[in-house]
Parts: sequence; C-alpha cells; structure tokens
Amino acid sequence: MAQALLAAPQTGAADRVEGEAAARRALRAQVGRLERELSALAVSAFPREVVVAVPAARAGCPRLLSFGELEALRDRLSARVADARSALAERTAREEEARALLEQMLLEPGRHRFVKVANADRGVGGCGVWHVRPRLGLIGMLMGWWQVKLSSGCPLSPA
Repeated sequence: MAQALLAAPQTGAADRVEGEAAARRALRAQVGRLERELSALAVSAFPREVVVAVPAARAGCPRLLSFGELEALRDRLSARVADARSALAERTAREEEARALLEQMLLEPGRHRFVKVANADRGVGGCGVWHVRPRLGLIGMLMGWWQVKLSSGCPLSPA
C-alpha cells in the first residue's frame, strides 16, 4: 500500500514532464516551420529586397530557451512572416499595376502622354525606362503623334 501511494505522485510528475517535453517539441517544430517559411519568402522576393530575413538577436552563450521564451519567439516569427507576406503581396500588386500601365501605354500612347514606367517597377531587372514621348518633337506633340520608347539602360558612371 505504501508503494502505491508513492507511485501515484511519481507517475503524475512523469506525465507532467512528458507533457512539457512534447509541448516544447511542438513549439520547436513550429519555430522551425516559421523560420523556413520566412526564408522561402525572402528567397522568392530575391531581386526586389522586399523581405529581409534578419536573424534574431542571440544571447552571449548557448542556452536552452524556456517554454515562455519559445512561445515569444514563435509569436515574433509569426508576426515577421505575416509582415513579409503582406509586403510581398503589396509589391506584387504594384508590379502588376505597372505591367498593366505599360500595356495600356503601348496600345494607346496618346492617352498616356509623358508617362514613365521603369523596369524595376515591373519587377524586371535592368535600368530601362519606358517613356511616352511625341514623335518628331514639338511637331509630333502638336500633331498628336506619340510613341513609346525604351531608354537604353543604365547611365554611365561619372568616374
């Protein structure tokens, strides 16, 4: 009978330790998934620098995080992933608008006089800028002759 009384509290303590270990494993798995997702977002937006995956500040020496610290880390990572998703979605929407504007400029240059669309705004590499200009200068402007021109690219460096 004495052994049964002593065995009951030990079983409860073991269950509690086992439950906390399982919860810590689950939190570490969530943190790992969020870090991979943040890295994937940074890679998918690579040339545009929309998402910056800055590593979290580390303590001076290696240590195990407490359960509360793991939860706080998970919450911070979750907020960073949400911010990165929204920034990437906004950038993608702006690029889509710029592509649509360029398409309209090419179809009807007279309706988009002196409008410029940079390649960077469209999510395309290079320094080119699409610009609606009058054909033949002032005469073309007076006659309503408009054309879309692509600049030659990056300017030469002064050095």
